Amino acid sequence: MRIAVTGSIATDHLMTFPGHFTDSLVADRLDKVSLSFLVEDLDIRRGGVAANICFGMGVLGLRPALLGAVGQDFADYRSWLERHGVDTASVHVSDLRHTARFLCTTDADHNQIASFYPGAMSEARDIEIAPVVQRLGGLDLVVIGANDPEAMIRHTDECRSRGIPFAADPSQQLARMGGEEIRRLVDGAAYLFTNEYEAGLTEQKTGWSGEEILTRVGVRVTTHGPKGAVIERRGEPPVQVACAQEETKADPTGVGDAFRSGFLAGVAWGLPLQRCAEVGSLLAAHVIETVGTQEYELGQQRFLERLGDAYGPDAVADVSPHLRCPRP
Repeated sequence: MRIAVTGSIATDHLMTFPGHFTDSLVADRLDKVSLSFLVEDLDIRRGGVAANICFGMGVLGLRPALLGAVGQDFADYRSWLERHGVDTASVHVSDLRHTARFLCTTDADHNQIASFYPGAMSEARDIEIAPVVQRLGGLDLVVIGANDPEAMIRHTDECRSRGIPFAADPSQQLARMGGEEIRRLVDGAAYLFTNEYEAGLTEQKTGWSGEEILTRVGVRVTTHGPKGAVIERRGEPPVQVACAQEETKADPTGVGDAFRSGFLAGVAWGLPLQRCAEVGSLLAAHVIETVGTQEYELGQQRFLERLGDAYGPDAVADVSPHLRCPRP
């Protein structure tokens, strides 16, 4: 199955605050917030929604095509992704701007405050999907991840006009986009990915109820943090999938992207939707156990052992013929 992933490609600057953000908030002064937090750690990591998703798919044994815009400083990052199974031949390199930057501070409760500088990402609106289709001999699915808003709209419209199935994953951009824009991103999607908060925001901004959204998308996947994920299809009962147990908690950044990686890998392997979510949940557990969104390592045997512990031997039997981790 040929899958292309569009979205941000960025460098993550991840910081840890040992206290609680809420201790610094004054309830009746939230209209004038001026806060500074002394952090303990700074980790500079590779990131970006599209790159994270492609990395996860790559280490599971697939070769997704990455579509996004970067700066001239992308050379080392490109080599890293290629070594981990990602096709970067269609990445646009800007002559003027640096690769995007994501700055995020996480407190002791795993609450996060973040900022994002788009940089070269603003040129993603110039990327066409047609040359990728021609280069790869077709596409079976295009993931529309958080990106320059104009790029997201353009990619979605192009998928519709060319009859290419697409997955809508607007995530962080829901906050800045209007209802009409979100409706254009969601309507007709084969898959819609959001977390619980984003699901409510999607309904609020589009004016569509949850039931109406199910008439407009093929599969709606909503993650609920430690409560797992819910998969919905029109006319069918929801499928609930529990989280795989993490061995330790280091940093939640990139957990949602990893879930999507595993889910999409399951789709590419032709697995039932429940299995797709189980693979996604286990990959997400690997991310929360490490600092950085692409720093985890997968071993074939250990991944299957953990999959069996979380979801039983049938899950192992379904996944093992397809899984191709870089380590045994």
